[in-house]
This record gives sequence, structure tokens and C-alpha cells, in this order.
Amino acid sequence: MEQECITHTKDSGVAERPFRQADNLGVMRDDDSGWMRIAIELAWRCPPSDTAFSVGAVVVDAAGAELSRGFSREGGDPVLHAEESALAKLSPGDPRLAGATIYSTLEPCSQRKSRPRTCTELIIAAGLARVVMAWREPALFVADCQGCELLARAGLTVTELPEFEAAAVAPNRHLVP
Repeated sequence: MEQECITHTKDSGVAERPFRQADNLGVMRDDDSGWMRIAIELAWRCPPSDTAFSVGAVVVDAAGAELSRGFSREGGDPVLHAEESALAKLSPGDPRLAGATIYSTLEPCSQRKSRPRTCTELIIAAGLARVVMAWREPALFVADCQGCELLARAGLTVTELPEFEAAAVAPNRHLVP
């Protein structure tokens, strides 16, 4: 069954986006806002960079319990991405990842030169069921990020929360005016 990604807006409730989604689970959950706020707080902890966005990520299991969190350049690694950091804190094959959601302040990367696998690939390989993001990646470092499309094509539910975009952009104002 072919479906569109669900974008939630304050004014209109729900708007369709031009990429596919695996099923109808893209509806905003009551706890999405709280987890996204935590991810945004994590983005502010990123060491500033002129060559990468400041991003926060939180992995939450199907029951709503936090499994891990991470942020870009955590631990002093200049090329570490937030989703990569959060997933690296969990054992590969952890059964709690099936059905889990990752909350990221930015669309997971689909192209990368600094590591062998993109965040999109790491999320798919981990077996997560859902990705919730605040902001689509602008064409500053990657001309055409396809993270959302690739995740949806792999069967993950992708939900965008544009009401959090301004807060997610804020730690990146030195890059995106």
C-alpha cells in the first residue's frame, strides 16, 4: 500500500508530503513533542562546526522508554552524527530496537564521505520502525538528501514535525540564516 509521509502542522493538523510512507502510523503520538524537545536540547550541546549541522537524537522503544540519546560531534569526534551516536550506544540486534522510534532534529543523512554508512543505512540496519524529525536537510552540505524517501522505501514510518523546525534550526543559525 502506497502512502505519503505525514507532516503535522499547528494550523491545519495534517498535510501530505511528497514521499512514501510504509503505513498509517505516521499520526502524531502524544509523546512525540516531548521527545523532540529533548532532541532539540541535545542539539544545543553540539560543539559548533562550520562544516556540519548541530543535531540531537533520541531512541525510544515501542513502550515509550528511552533507550539512548546522542548529538553531533559527541565525545569530541568531529564527524560523529547524532543518530550514529545514539545507535552506537546500543548493542546491534538489541530486541528493543524492533518497533523503536528515533527522534532527530534533522532528516537523517543519505550521503556521507566521513563514514562508510549513512545514518539512514544505520537506522534501517538497526531495525527501527519509525523516524520522527523536525527539519528536512537543506542543500547546504548535501545537494539532494534522500533520507526520508529511503527510510520510507525501506518500510519505516517517517513523521515530520514542522512546528519544531525553528527550534531545530536555532543551534545552526551560524550556517542557515
